[in-house]
Parts: sequence; structure tokens; C-alpha cells
Amino acid sequence: MSESKGVWIWAEQRDGALASVVYELLGGARKLADSLGQPLGAVLLGDGVEGLARNLFEYGADQVYLVESPDLKQLRDEAYVQALAALAGKYQPDVLLLGGTVAGRSVAARLAARLKVGLAGDCTGVETGPDGRLKLTRPAFGGNIIATVLAAGRPQMATVRLKTFAKGTRQEGRGGQLIREAAAIDSTLLRTRVVDFVAELAGKVKLEEADIIVSGGRGLGDPSKFKLLEELCQVLGAALGASRAAVDAGWIPYSHQVGQTGRTVSPKIYIAVGISGAIQHLAGMQSSDIIVAINKNPDAPIFQVATFGIVGDLNQVVPALTTEFKRALA
Repeated sequence: MSESKGVWIWAEQRDGALASVVYELLGGARKLADSLGQPLGAVLLGDGVEGLARNLFEYGADQVYLVESPDLKQLRDEAYVQALAALAGKYQPDVLLLGGTVAGRSVAARLAARLKVGLAGDCTGVETGPDGRLKLTRPAFGGNIIATVLAAGRPQMATVRLKTFAKGTRQEGRGGQLIREAAAIDSTLLRTRVVDFVAELAGKVKLEEADIIVSGGRGLGDPSKFKLLEELCQVLGAALGASRAAVDAGWIPYSHQVGQTGRTVSPKIYIAVGISGAIQHLAGMQSSDIIVAINKNPDAPIFQVATFGIVGDLNQVVPALTTEFKRALA
């Protein structure tokens, strides 16, 4: 095994706020770093984001590698990958974990190619394997099987699905080593620029961060039936999701889509209403702690993965659940 030089996480941020997955990565990577006897480092890229280092230290980081530049103000893969590759080349970390967000997946793929190392994507488990190599658990073949693989190359890279790790415990006042590095970015290689940024209007609760999700599919029969799900979401403080079929039908925006071609979620409770249970949809939600399926077809595949199943007319079942939850939570 090569000399141990640290476990790193990418501290993804947008507009000066850390992504929620960063706190989860700090929680999991802290345990991993301790088991390997290595320091935990967080890479913070942006412009005017030094103040976020305090959060990273308080939630477990020993070192924060800070790179600031106007080229890093907005997320652009090319600029971020240049900065990350330069840091990795200089400090030679043993492990680099990124969140399984849209940004994390995009940056990780480019970075792994540049560093010529392997990348395990969408992992649901990360632990120490033989000789210090990471043993990574990830779904494969649309979620039909769970594969365990060993990381290859240095740094050992993986993107980690949201909710895989518990959020790190905050230690107020905890400090660490802040390492400032110049931005090694060749602006002539940047082929994109941010012209405008349109905030996503997908509801008060973000789909990937929600503890409870209520999703609807083509089995709703009519786009107006999403109103029933919205009412249930309001009572439960849940996020509204949808299957690809409902999105393709134009019933609801793509930002609500859960599945292999949409968002990957791992809430505590996932309520699937009128969703048959296609493999592509299951790949995006079957790691949920509890799955409740509501469908009038008793042979729907969704019942094979459901923790609880309700066979019945959603027009009766959903309003009844909404009423009972209102009473219970009053």
C-alpha cells in the first residue's frame, strides 16, 4: 500500500452555502479516516467562501484546502476539475469522496479521467477493505443486484449517495489547519461560462434531502390527482416526487422525477402512489428505509420491494391517509 496521505471530501457549495451532503460526507469520512489512521481533509472551492471553513472544522475536518478565484464563483466542471486535479497532484490524498449530487457526479467523472484512476459511482456503503483499499457497495444493473468492489488507484475515488452516512456531530469551536492554495486554472481551457442562473422552483422541500417523499405515477390517471399528493405532502412535511412516466406525460416537471434518469433518493419513508415499479424507478428509491406502495393492481412489481402495501383506489386511500395523519399530528 502507498503511504497514507489523508482522506479527503469535496465540500460542495453553492452561493456560499454548503450542500447538505457535505455534512454527511464529513460524518462518514471521519470514521473512515480514524480507521485508517489518517487526517480528514475537506477541499473548499469558490470565491469568497473562506468563512465556510469554520463549519467544516466543527463537523470533523482536520484540514481545509481552500482555493478561491473568480473562475470558481459559479460551478463550472472544467474550472473545478483543474483546481481539484492540481491539489490531488500536489498532496496525493489516499481517498477522495464526493457527494452523489448532480454536481458531484459530473465533477467526479471528469476528475477520475484526468487523474487516470477508478471511480465507483452512487455508493451506498464505504468501508475499509484489505491492505487499506476501500470496499465500496453500490447498486448495479438498475438496482437488481448490489455489487461490492475494491477501489483502484490513488486517490481512491467514489461518489456517495445522499443519506448513506449520518450527519457528523458538531463540536462548536473546534479548529483545524487552513491551507490556502493558489487557483491553478488555465482560463483559456474553459469552454463554458455562466450566463444566467434560474432557481429551481420545485417546492419547499428538496427532493434529495427529504426524509419523507410522496411520489405519483401514471396510475394516478390524471395530472389533477397530484393535488391529492400535494395535500398529503403538506401534512407530512414531505417532498413531492414522480415517476418518469408521469413526467414524460407532461403531468409534472422533470425536477420531481425519481429514478435512474432522475433523482436518486434515500428518505426514511417513500410513499409510491399509482407507480407500478419499473426497474428504472426502483433504482432511484429502493434504498429508502420504509417503502409504502398504494396501487389498485395487486400484482404490481412495486409490492415486491414495499415494506407496506395497500391495494385500493388511490382516490379513497390517499384522502383517508391525509385525514388520519392530520388527526395524529394535530
